[in-house]
Amino acid sequence: MEPLIFEKSRSGRRAFSFPPLDVPERPLEELIPQQYLRTEPPELPEVSELELVRHYTRLSQLNYAIDIGFYPLGSCTMKYNPKLNEAVAALEGFQHAHPWQPEDTLQGALRLMYELGEMLKCIVGLPGVSLQPAAGAHGELTGVLMIRAYFQHRGELQRRRKVLIPDSAHGTNPASAAIAGFEVVTIRSNEHGRIDCRELERHLGDDVAALMLTNPNTLGIFEREILLVERLVHESGALLYMDGANLNALVGLVRPGDMGVDCVHINLHKTFSTPHGGGGPGAGPVCVAESLLPYLPVPRIVYRNGRYELDEDAPHSIGRVHSFFGNFSIFVRAYAYIRMLGAEGLRRVSHDAVLNANYLLSRLRGVYEQPYPETPMHEFVLSAAHLKRFGVRTMDIAKRLLDYGFHAPTVYFPLIVPEALLIEPTETETRETLDAFADALIAIAQEAQQQPEVLRSAPHRTPVRRLNDALAARRLDVAWGRAALGATPASLEAHSTTA
Repeated sequence: MEPLIFEKSRSGRRAFSFPPLDVPERPLEELIPQQYLRTEPPELPEVSELELVRHYTRLSQLNYAIDIGFYPLGSCTMKYNPKLNEAVAALEGFQHAHPWQPEDTLQGALRLMYELGEMLKCIVGLPGVSLQPAAGAHGELTGVLMIRAYFQHRGELQRRRKVLIPDSAHGTNPASAAIAGFEVVTIRSNEHGRIDCRELERHLGDDVAALMLTNPNTLGIFEREILLVERLVHESGALLYMDGANLNALVGLVRPGDMGVDCVHINLHKTFSTPHGGGGPGAGPVCVAESLLPYLPVPRIVYRNGRYELDEDAPHSIGRVHSFFGNFSIFVRAYAYIRMLGAEGLRRVSHDAVLNANYLLSRLRGVYEQPYPETPMHEFVLSAAHLKRFGVRTMDIAKRLLDYGFHAPTVYFPLIVPEALLIEPTETETRETLDAFADALIAIAQEAQQQPEVLRSAPHRTPVRRLNDALAARRLDVAWGRAALGATPASLEAHSTTA
């Protein structure tokens, strides 16, 4: 185990040295007010440059990354990010651009954002776009706020207080609707894992503002009755919101606008390859139908009189949802990805994503339960409920996968599937990688029946063994103090492993 940098610290060691001052020295009290000056030196580690480099290099080698291995994260697409994207985003004119520069000096950046918006509108088949939202959930909230503004402008908001959400939806959907002030109503899925249209029709009425639908849904299943769903929603006077987190199964094949969708958000950091791990940055643009155009956030990029401008003249807009314009470096990466592949390449990406998912499912079907035996698109859901009789849970399988060198898939989601494993291989993985992953899951299923304790105590080969998640939640401790260095290995083990 790599020790803490503080444990390596020895008084007097340094990783740097400053040259002698070549200007007159002045007391800090003359530069910084006394109340802001430290009375004691900060507790910083004292190490040599070589120790510092080795420490952080070793830590980096303990990290899992898409450049190292396979991420089968269902619903949270973790595809490979081409290095070309990074090179383009690092171009000096993009990397050093500042949002307070005059528009005349940012014409290249504004053009890129304008053209990216036009491409996204074409891909989803809707006439309006805003790039501002900083993530998928932020895009959801932006969309729901526009729906709220739409009904407020029509004088119907007092009555339309409900948002309908299928039970297979992403967890952020009900959160976004609730934050926007709506009451959330759950719509059950039918036996095929799709939205139950009879249940939907029963809940629709003049008190409903919108249906938030993910298509394909979180089970990876395409909503075949989407045109009926659209008709029922619009006949009731409500709007149809589509969660675009799974758009990577549809690009070049089906356009949400052609399904009658009024608003859709796009996870650029999933569908168009930009980095998704580590909590960001991300980008969740929203595209809207004609009815929601007046409510798009400002500023909006327009092209007029031979130049690109930021336009804030929109009296019915919901306003800004992001400081300045959005996460620009993510726009650059997505733009490069789309231009690099073109229309035919994007279509091939979707085909390959669906092909990979169904190939992997064909290897695992029968080894694990498939609760909804429909042909999926880019991802699929399995259940390990049948292994509970051996005392094995899905979490045990996820932990054991680490010993086989694989990141675990999404587990226990969607909530309508007991002991769920939500798996998405993405289009970038080879058949050899998919076979190796399938072989690992098949071997783990056999171990569950023959050596269940091996799973229950996994992982065995990782730098950190299984954590006591419940204890970590109850006794959260993320602050370092010198007192912690006195802890014995036994006491640390008691807090870091499952009893």
